[in-house]
Amino acid sequence: MKGLGGILTGFLLLAATIVAVAAAGQTPNEEASVRATVETYLHGLKFNDVESFKRAFNPEAKLFFVRKNGELGQLTQEQWYKGFAASAGKEEHGELRIAAVDITGKAASVKVIETYPDSTYTDYVSLLKVSNEWKS
Repeated sequence: MKGLGGILTGFLLLAATIVAVAAAGQTPNEEASVRATVETYLHGLKFNDVESFKRAFNPEAKLFFVRKNGELGQLTQEQWYKGFAASAGKEEHGELRIAAVDITGKAASVKVIETYPDSTYTDYVSLLKVSNEWKS
């Protein structure tokens, strides 16, 4: 994550490229399932583990962010993964936590706070439940 730190300015939005949401009843385990998916993402960040990202994200998901100049930036998953290659497997020092979870039907939004020694990021992870599995 630190390799991309220079282009990020605080807010990240990870979103699926196809958003088709149908309202449905929520079971008590939905929040636990959403949290488990996001924890897989956080494990990827903590340990620079691309395989964790691949389990958490739909292959079509993209990373959207605000550049230092205020413009919208975008990376595909493969572009984003390349930023972790030099640090693969190395543990990052810092605290990564889920701050809030909001679920409506088959859509969820999770606020994540990443606090590193020299920077803090806020991620808003968007998830959709497709084929009974939550993916970002």
